[in-house]
Amino acid sequence: MAMRQTPLTCSGPTRPVVDLAFSGITPCGYFLISACKDGKPMLRQGDTGDWIGTFLGHKGAVWGATLNTDATKAATAAADFTAKVWDAMTGEEVLTLEHKHIVKSVSFTQDSNCLLTGGNDKVLRIYDLGKPEAKPQEFPGHTKAIKKALWCNGDKQILSAAEDKTICLWDRNSADAVKTLSFDTSVSSMEVVADGEILVITYGKTIAFYNALSLDLIKTVEAPTSINSASLHPKKEFLVAGGDDFKLYKYDYSTLEELESYKGHFGPVHCVRFSPDGELYASGSEDGTLRLWQTEVGKTYGLWKCVRPDELAS
Repeated sequence: MAMRQTPLTCSGPTRPVVDLAFSGITPCGYFLISACKDGKPMLRQGDTGDWIGTFLGHKGAVWGATLNTDATKAATAAADFTAKVWDAMTGEEVLTLEHKHIVKSVSFTQDSNCLLTGGNDKVLRIYDLGKPEAKPQEFPGHTKAIKKALWCNGDKQILSAAEDKTICLWDRNSADAVKTLSFDTSVSSMEVVADGEILVITYGKTIAFYNALSLDLIKTVEAPTSINSASLHPKKEFLVAGGDDFKLYKYDYSTLEELESYKGHFGPVHCVRFSPDGELYASGSEDGTLRLWQTEVGKTYGLWKCVRPDELAS
């Protein structure tokens, strides 16, 4: 008899959870940040869901959130026309980057020195965090709001998805669009797998996989409902997806066979992401909850026990 999947529900958000991201694996394990329409992004221990702190300062819904690889910095994108950079160790606001419209997406370079932003003003921007007063590098080109922007190819290129039903691949140095993909409907989510080789996107009921460097199509799978987000296991064994029917779907990546589906939320699933070790995945929903799911149900999963560096000094 197959074991039933029972998620761990993380309390705290009071409105829909619309974005989430894991850090890399650090000496203290890994961490998880969530973006919520209540304007209060939260930081958690990634493997347990334990609440660490809330970043307070935005005056509107937070649409995007991310952590740098070692979980020392966080960044958030919000409806108050700002992106903010935070000290993830103390929770203190480090920098506020004013924009001309709602900001939807934030992404650190691998060295954490630059921040990429995108939003409703249709322009991508790269901010040098060491020179916050300097004018950011700008990439105009999209004709409608940018929903997601990510670094790829060792931070030499940028991928952006917009409401204009396109995905663009940009050269960082020239600010030129190298290649553009067009779709019949707007892309709902975009993920670059950790090794940087595969781009995972969702649009309508389709989950599609592309070569992240060439944007050549690898394969697609059709889900039974409109999908809002999908994530590929770090070892490319499985993929999970969630959408409008409140369910999560798990597929074998090689065969694209549906392995299982289950309802764990009471509203549409907005975001799904695998942890960096692939042992679990997190989902955020319109129902205002964040949930953690085991990749292999029933597997004994050792939880990290450690002290964060900031606690050592206290």
